[in-house]
Amino acid sequence: MIKAQNITVCYRMANDKISSIKEYLVALMKHKLKYDEFVALQDVSFEIRRGEVVGIIGNNGAGKSTLLKVISGILTPTKGSVELQGNVVPMLELGSGFDFDLTGSENIFLNGAILGYSESFLKSKYDEIVAFSELGEFINNPVRNYSSGMIMRLAFSIASQVNPDILIVDEILAVGDMAFQEKSHARMTEMMSHGTTVLLVSHNLDQVRNLCDRVIWLDHGHIKAVGDTQEICDQYYASNQR
Repeated sequence: MIKAQNITVCYRMANDKISSIKEYLVALMKHKLKYDEFVALQDVSFEIRRGEVVGIIGNNGAGKSTLLKVISGILTPTKGSVELQGNVVPMLELGSGFDFDLTGSENIFLNGAILGYSESFLKSKYDEIVAFSELGEFINNPVRNYSSGMIMRLAFSIASQVNPDILIVDEILAVGDMAFQEKSHARMTEMMSHGTTVLLVSHNLDQVRNLCDRVIWLDHGHIKAVGDTQEICDQYYASNQR
């Protein structure tokens, strides 16, 4: 379902102390701009089979979220390629794409359209989305008046309305209060039971142990290990206790 070959992502970061557009343009024309290169991912390759649930673990800055963005098509790798079979639903940065001046109801259609859902599909799922989000009468209030938890609940409720071939999840199973977390976890488990291939990033090792068939351990942009969930999680945990 997913074949990643030699994915490399490099960022160029200017190290000149330029304080104006004029200085920038002068340096650019004189070819005197200086950059540092930051490699977020380096020659990352792996394959994921249909129906597998694969966890991606690693410390902050390891390249986990960058990798998910490349697979989701949000970022273009500097080198390498990704082959996907089937439709993809990325659950990354929930709530990005919301218009905070619109109501929750209006954002269902706006955010749903961004995720690729048709208006007719969203109308058929509207009541289900509102019920799952537990926002009640607040659904007709502007999103700018929502708490961060309410925004996450609405975003998750919209994003989880289909059973995709490939689901990409970045640290979103801690949405809302404890009761809603249990409900969102059950929804994710339901999607997985339908044969959805899942890529999951999480710092919660218990969550990874319970949900994943295999684990990819990233370290400073490189794959440090790939294999059995319990074995790799144990190795990762031990490395962080030193």
